[in-house]
Amino acid sequence: MKVFNTLSGKKEEFTPQDNMVKMYVCGVTPYDDAHLGHAMSYIIFDVIRRYLKYRGHRVKYVQNVTDIDDKIIARANKVGQSTHELARKFTASYFEDMKALNIDEPDVTPYATQEIPKIIEIVQGLIDKGYAYPAQGSVYFRVRKVSDYGKLSHRSLDSLKSGTRIEAGEEKEDPLDFVLWKASKPGEPSWESPWGPGRPGWHIECSAMSLKYLGNTLDIHGGGQDLVFPHHENEIAQSESFTGVKPFVRYWLHNGMVQLGQEKMSKSLGNLITIKDALQKYSADAIRIFVLGSHYRSPLTYSEEIVEAAERGAERLRQTVQGGGQGKKTVSKIDVEQYRKRFTDAMDDDFNTAQAIATLFDLAREINRYESEGMGASAGREVLRELGGVMGLTFSGRETQPLDVTRLRQTARSLYQELSRDGAPDDKAEAGQIITDLIEMRNQLRKEKNWPQADMVRQKLEEAGIVLEDTPQGTVWKQKR
Repeated sequence: MKVFNTLSGKKEEFTPQDNMVKMYVCGVTPYDDAHLGHAMSYIIFDVIRRYLKYRGHRVKYVQNVTDIDDKIIARANKVGQSTHELARKFTASYFEDMKALNIDEPDVTPYATQEIPKIIEIVQGLIDKGYAYPAQGSVYFRVRKVSDYGKLSHRSLDSLKSGTRIEAGEEKEDPLDFVLWKASKPGEPSWESPWGPGRPGWHIECSAMSLKYLGNTLDIHGGGQDLVFPHHENEIAQSESFTGVKPFVRYWLHNGMVQLGQEKMSKSLGNLITIKDALQKYSADAIRIFVLGSHYRSPLTYSEEIVEAAERGAERLRQTVQGGGQGKKTVSKIDVEQYRKRFTDAMDDDFNTAQAIATLFDLAREINRYESEGMGASAGREVLRELGGVMGLTFSGRETQPLDVTRLRQTARSLYQELSRDGAPDDKAEAGQIITDLIEMRNQLRKEKNWPQADMVRQKLEEAGIVLEDTPQGTVWKQKR
């Protein structure tokens, strides 16, 4: 298995340090609802974790919650809530979204505010070793004391300037130094420390939580490409300086960004689509196929057309897994091992989910071909479910609103009248029976080669919220999104 390591800038053979893969992924900052950018990252690392387990590895997966942060404080002040109430509300919302996307829970979910003792221990240790210094109640890290600083982002010290999260201040020795502990401002949440009341900086939180729960050296550290600098660069500097152990992380994996047009989807730009909004329109499987249909290191451009296509693909896979029978002629000779090998070859090559998903669709196509010829394909279906499970697919559709039976009855009656057919539904007819009867009517019209009237049945049903799809197994229906 080969993975692309951001640190080396190339693919490397993946060999965990022992029989437990230690995996840390930067978690959410809960000050608003999570969006599709979050969905992309957490779906990808969920699949990586699932695949490592599929390949026989034991995995310990840690994902934090950054429940104290400048943005949380600003939002809490704006809406008149405490930071604790705001963070708790949006953390719960985030976990709802993850569950709805069929993302497995982390093995450990540490909260930054609950890890203050470990954070203070590391900050004090960095001061004792000369890597950090207190100044006016805050503590800063001496970047220039780390000779290889910039090795993850492949930047030289001389080329670096204060980044978005590196706030230049007069009390710093050097503009590049970053904050480990922030002196509290009036009205802000704070914790007691040897340097006075304050709160942890962003970067030190992740170092403290990963070191506490996974040890001095991690196998995999993941996150979005926007975290490479300064966040992950600073994590390396402070972690290796504190422990004296290199490397802090053996494989750095970073996913690309979701874009709307040419811009990254983000809360600060206000150009986001929340996970909740997306799940109102699309199934979890569709969102997963949308994300996994591209390589995880590439940018992912969102459009309704692309996700609609993913929804149609999800529906094809669902029908293949749930449909069919044992066949009338003979057991099929689908070479399931060929598909397993294609799938694992793709995933072993830096988690190429695009090729893995394509393999699922090819297998589904072969299953449907065999069954259209009256042959069984149960073994193929079992493998499709197995491999789809590694991708986190549920093979179930989006939860929908109850059918409008009254409207369906009215639609059916008008069709029976317009087409001069007997058998219009009465006031007690159920939705499923009405739709089945109209499909049979359409099938008869098609046999009679009465295409305009057959199309009219399809169109009227669509107007009533029912979409028909003709498959090798016959016509199936689903509710319109």
